[in-house]
Amino acid sequence: MPDTPRFHAFVGAAPPRFANDAERECAQIFDFHGIPWDYEPRTFALETAGDGAVLEAFTPDFYLPEQELYLEITTMKQSLVTKKNRKVRRLRELYPDVRIKLFYKRDVEALAAKYELDDPSDGRPQQVA
Repeated sequence: MPDTPRFHAFVGAAPPRFANDAERECAQIFDFHGIPWDYEPRTFALETAGDGAVLEAFTPDFYLPEQELYLEITTMKQSLVTKKNRKVRRLRELYPDVRIKLFYKRDVEALAAKYELDDPSDGRPQQVA
């Protein structure tokens, strides 16, 4: 993956280290539009043991403070996102005041096409009509 570019709307403490190109491209869109964002700023415990040890956790990819919204980006095939959907549902159950949105492959592809970015799901340049 290319070096992390300098971001102007990033509000986090440490430079982001993206897991994939789709996350980097979403960050570039936020930055282009001047939307303040943070990368993986909080981990939510989804299941704990009797002694308080965290057994399962979830760290959404982005937080948009002005919208008070967490975003999770997935470019996996729709048939493989069941686990992420379950985690998002569980987060909503345990933290009802936390707003979260899951962006699927089709959402990321639509953003890539709209902003003429490379298609993050296949690594080939996105064709724009």
